[in-house]
Amino acid sequence: MSRLPFYLIVGLLMALGIGTSLHRHIQMEVPWTPGEQRQVWEVEAIVDFTAVGDPVRVELALPSHQRGYRILTENTASPGYGLSFLQDETGRRAQWSIRRATGSQQLYYSVRMQVTDDRRQRQIARPALREVSWERPYDTAAAQVIERAWARSADPYTFTRELIRDFDAERQGENARLLLTQFDRTPLLVRLLNQAGVHAREVSGLVLEDGRRRQTLTSWIMVFADEENWALFNPRTADQGQPENLLLWETGGRAVLEVQGGTNSRVTFSMLSRSQPAAAAVRSQLVDDTLLNFSIHSLPLEEQALFQTILLIPIGALVVVFLRILVGIKTSGTFMPVLIALAFIQTTLPTGLIGFLLIVSVGLVIRNYLSYLNLLLVARVSAVIITVIAIISIFSVLSYRVGLNAGLTITFFPMIILAWTIERMSILWEEEGPKEVLIQGGGSLITAVLAYLAMNNPWIRHITFNFLGVQLIIMALILLLGNYTGYRLLELRRFKPVTED
Repeated sequence: MSRLPFYLIVGLLMALGIGTSLHRHIQMEVPWTPGEQRQVWEVEAIVDFTAVGDPVRVELALPSHQRGYRILTENTASPGYGLSFLQDETGRRAQWSIRRATGSQQLYYSVRMQVTDDRRQRQIARPALREVSWERPYDTAAAQVIERAWARSADPYTFTRELIRDFDAERQGENARLLLTQFDRTPLLVRLLNQAGVHAREVSGLVLEDGRRRQTLTSWIMVFADEENWALFNPRTADQGQPENLLLWETGGRAVLEVQGGTNSRVTFSMLSRSQPAAAAVRSQLVDDTLLNFSIHSLPLEEQALFQTILLIPIGALVVVFLRILVGIKTSGTFMPVLIALAFIQTTLPTGLIGFLLIVSVGLVIRNYLSYLNLLLVARVSAVIITVIAIISIFSVLSYRVGLNAGLTITFFPMIILAWTIERMSILWEEEGPKEVLIQGGGSLITAVLAYLAMNNPWIRHITFNFLGVQLIIMALILLLGNYTGYRLLELRRFKPVTED
């Protein structure tokens, strides 16, 4: 029979598992290792204005996901105001409204932005060229400034740099000084660029500095080389490119703040930088959950904690399959060591080992007495279950009385599994003798300890919980191990005399 379908299934599982894991790491920046920190900026915008007793409507431009920053959470505080979040081709805006307000008013907006390694340029629609008209003598001055910069440039970006430098104090000519007496610097540069046929607009950004209060937005010039590519220019220094600490707040060419029904309006910003675990930042991105980004993080915390343990079981199963098929260790029950390893995670390894040995030892003694009663199987196993419960209860009370609170954790042992383990070992003792009991019991304990060490590893716990594609990889590995038909490592000792001869 052809093994091609089998290997195709294994390859498909591997590809899906690796692909989904890489997607979560690259797209959502889920870290491979636990304990990684991410820088998060908390920015608060305060809108102040004086209401005159009429209906009030306030619109504030809002930031969006952009190069180097991703929004985690947003909050507002506006008692008595209605609030809506609007979005169009110019960007996102918050709109507050109230039927009547009088006196000093304050509206609050706060956002938490995570610093990311994503340096891809965001797609922004290229603005149309605006018709520019000047009064005399500004038309002549503008034409001469454009002509001078155009002669020393080769493309829209170099033309923008030369144009800005012509307004510096060192290179500023009479034409530039004349224009600056009538127009503000940044809107003037945008008008000159549009007149020269360069698509450009004025945008607003916030320079992030830790612990700063009452900061205002700064103006920047966005210049488009074509419909897709653009660059940011500092209108004061002609520096090209977006600084690392610049958060673009408004990129649609509209006013940052619009207030109807109020006067003396302004918006100021306060900011604070802090670090937080990368996993916590990932949990804040629930709005981005998609089919490819499927994760346990969308569940309530209680269910998340439950799944964090459940997702470790395949790791224990992989350890059991490896030890039984390749190494040849015998265990009492196929996957009983996995359940014992789960109990070790709850009890800690030393307490779990002592509790397991005590319960099984006492249970075997009592089970040996029950064998003389000639009970049926169901009744005998039921009696063993009740015995195991009694043993755990007695050990818990005694450990608490002597001040060993760690002994209370033995209640996490799976009682049904322990009862069947005692029953199997007792039958094995009667049929095969104590040696086989020690071999299978010791093998079960060794397997449980190794499974515990694998399942309790912080890196493995992090990977299995945050990358569900790992489950497909584990399944593929188990399928490959299940296809193995060679000798086990412990069987090789049978051939030792042959090698000696």
